[in-house]
Amino acid sequence: MLQVAFIRENKVEVIKRLSKRVENAETTIENVLSLDVSRRDTQTKLDTTAADLNILSKEIGKLFKSGQTQKANILKQKTADLKKQKTALTETLATTSKELQELLYQIPNLPHDSVSTGSSEDNNEEIFRFGEIPELHDKAQPHWELAKKYNIIDFELGNKITGAGFPVYKGKGARLQRALINYFLDKNTAAGYTEVQVPHIVNEASGFGTGQLPDKEGQMYYIGVDDLYLIPTGEVPATNIFRDVILQENELPKQLTTYTPCFRREAGSYGAHVRGLNRLHQFDKVEILRVEHPDHSYNALDAMVEHVKGILEELKLPYRILRLCSGDLGFTSALTYDFEVFSTAQDRWLEISSVSNFESFQANRLKLRFKNAEGKSHLAHTLNGSSLALPRVLAGILENYQTDTGIEIPEVLRPYTGFDRID
Repeated sequence: MLQVAFIRENKVEVIKRLSKRVENAETTIENVLSLDVSRRDTQTKLDTTAADLNILSKEIGKLFKSGQTQKANILKQKTADLKKQKTALTETLATTSKELQELLYQIPNLPHDSVSTGSSEDNNEEIFRFGEIPELHDKAQPHWELAKKYNIIDFELGNKITGAGFPVYKGKGARLQRALINYFLDKNTAAGYTEVQVPHIVNEASGFGTGQLPDKEGQMYYIGVDDLYLIPTGEVPATNIFRDVILQENELPKQLTTYTPCFRREAGSYGAHVRGLNRLHQFDKVEILRVEHPDHSYNALDAMVEHVKGILEELKLPYRILRLCSGDLGFTSALTYDFEVFSTAQDRWLEISSVSNFESFQANRLKLRFKNAEGKSHLAHTLNGSSLALPRVLAGILENYQTDTGIEIPEVLRPYTGFDRID
């Protein structure tokens, strides 16, 4: 969430940057500032009224003590009028503050200067590419056919148990899935990230803290009887570890990694491009996140990008990195890099990671601050990245490592799987 003080002090810049993302940026910001003026004016009047009441109450007490009952009663009538004014001002302040807060919740983060203006993923900018596209044999198949052929993922069984988008991993498929999770976690902890196990269900405050609510409410599974949500990503519970926390500057950075299942309704996702593992309602993901000093957050973002690059290069998967344009940028992000693995069998790129800097947007919602050496509090910066999302990485391995006699296992994963091929 944007800070009102920052908007007040940087109105022109805010409108300019926000205009990359929304059409009515100037009107929206003017509405914010108008509500802010009204809120502050009402607060000033309320403070003045409260001060006047306090003065009159003391004066009335003195008059009663001195026996000047008539004068005291006259002043009591004035206090009654002031109390009515105070009540009305308090209600006005609450209404205005709520309207301002709700409007701020609807405004996305300001894009970084490097983010290009664009309306969709077609305008994203490719900034890096690695690896040669493998040459597959003539009878190469997409992963959903390979899964059936080698009996490692059962999509029909998952559909029977729950519904479409909830696959069942079997035998070597399940072991490969577990191997990837352990490999990702080991790589992350070796890079200095502390592993945490977090709840897979969160409350509304956690959803608001990281910006999933109200922006992605329709994509989250909601447990109505308990007013709780299944997590769409491990980012939500892990980042909320720091909600309402004040850190010391020398405690930064904080670096965490977590493995969780993720649950997304993915409403409106249909067609061949979402077949098999390409789009699921439940999937596994390993996350990395950082809480950083604002001066260091973009260096940290670069380090996270390099970390994910290293993992994909060890897996020897062809990939590219895209810098997202304003129209494809997530609601809370200031700058996002997407990693995509090339699926040779499908002849298309599959997104497998997003690495983002949210700057102070989440921290403002979370009330996540740090104190510097002088004891002054500042909002921290938060960052998050997939390291990695499993379904499409697994799809990439199955498709790109297939041969006419089976599927080879990437060499780096063999100590984790205990086998070197699926046949």
